[in-house]
Amino acid sequence: MKSNESLIYVIFGASGDLTKRKLVPALYSLFVQNLLPDNFALLGTSRSVFSDEEFRVSMKAAITEFKEIDDISRIDDFVKKIFYQPIKFDDASTYIALKARIQELRKQYNICHNTIFYLSTPPSLYGVIPQHLASVNLNKQTNGWKRLIIEKPFGYDLESALKLKDQLMQDWKEEQLFRIDHYLGKETVQNLLVARFSNGIFEPLWNRNFIHHVEITSAESIGVEKRGNYYDGSGALRDMVQNHLLQVVGLTAMEPPTSLESDSIRHEILKVFQSFRPIKCEEVKDVAVRGQYMSSKIKGKQVPGYREEEGVNPNSNTETYAALKFYIDNWRWGGVPFYIRTGKKLPTRVTEVVIHFRPTPHFLFANESTVQSENQLVIRIQPDEGILLKFGMKTPGAGFEVQTVNMDFHYSDLTAQRIPSAYERLINDAIKGDSTLFARTEEVIEAWKFLMPVLECWKNDKDVPLYGYPAGTWGPEQAQQMFDEPDTTWRSPCKNLTNDGNYCEL
Repeated sequence: MKSNESLIYVIFGASGDLTKRKLVPALYSLFVQNLLPDNFALLGTSRSVFSDEEFRVSMKAAITEFKEIDDISRIDDFVKKIFYQPIKFDDASTYIALKARIQELRKQYNICHNTIFYLSTPPSLYGVIPQHLASVNLNKQTNGWKRLIIEKPFGYDLESALKLKDQLMQDWKEEQLFRIDHYLGKETVQNLLVARFSNGIFEPLWNRNFIHHVEITSAESIGVEKRGNYYDGSGALRDMVQNHLLQVVGLTAMEPPTSLESDSIRHEILKVFQSFRPIKCEEVKDVAVRGQYMSSKIKGKQVPGYREEEGVNPNSNTETYAALKFYIDNWRWGGVPFYIRTGKKLPTRVTEVVIHFRPTPHFLFANESTVQSENQLVIRIQPDEGILLKFGMKTPGAGFEVQTVNMDFHYSDLTAQRIPSAYERLINDAIKGDSTLFARTEEVIEAWKFLMPVLECWKNDKDVPLYGYPAGTWGPEQAQQMFDEPDTTWRSPCKNLTNDGNYCEL
């Protein structure tokens, strides 16, 4: 639905890559679909010095190159709504000039006080910019709302996350904070809720009585690319598990909410996080595996190892692969292991949730050629979003030979319309004030509490190994040892690969 409330959208770090590749193209797509108010202005701000016209030329080129929507017929109308204001992020006086420019735009284009501030900046500024905005009263919700969108990561560890929380809460209310996680903007992540709570065939089975274990994979085929300096100070556990994957766990494991209101859904996710069984340092060797990709040949081409990447310490112990086994101690999930893994330079790019159902207590059709296989529900988050159900069927002919078959559904089959990008969806939600798909402060803190024993053990215990794995493989073999039963293994999501390495089983 189109927002009828006028607003100014302010992007800090507007000269950066994220603004060009994602934010402005997503805003233009919303504009083309008439999902932005008529009285709308986009104000970019960063240390770089541009005139309005110079910034417009840059953003027009970005929209054309990284377009989210094919229709570029209204691009000239859109860029007329774009403006620019240089700023020094740590200089309080420049925020006075920023406020004056915002007031000027409000008056010129008849825009009320509704304002979104998007922090597309280094994390070190997440506490600085909001304090300066508050110093000139740009946080006050007088005659209109003020909202602050913060990119990940929210803190580097528990201590820094708590410090950032305290900094923000001095001047901003929780309802004003939108911590963006683009994974949660993907259609199939949201479809987890629909698949569970709108189908009577799934929800009654969604518990420890019928589910053997839950597996969540987020694999990337690329390496660290040009992000070596950043990634070497982060690693897979901080970069992917603390935010993306634990949020997906929350949506998978949550209790039915009382309504679809954002507070109701986020409250249930928080309860899941609070139910995580704490991991002790002495358990880390058995329940957490870390790895680092090594140089290898992929499709006949030699690719560098992680320590050979630009910006990476040649002696780095930063993990590019992390696998974790844990439990959720509540009535629904008691005793059901959750396995999550993420890594770079794996065979393909794929994110999926796999529900492994318990086998029948007695398999009637066992013979030399038939082995009982478990039923699986696979929810694909990316790419080629969809749902796959695996179950046994009798093969044609005499006897009872059972074969596993697939019943699949592609999300794109449901509609001929384009599926909006994650940023497009989340930007639109923030404009409407819908915080369902944004992480709450308490969720972030609980996630850090849960992972800190693993991070500290990996940092301080020299006996915890860092395993190497050849680039293009599914990570260290030791991750297989996390499973309690010898016949249980990670699902291989790339039995059929296209030439470019994309996952295409569905």
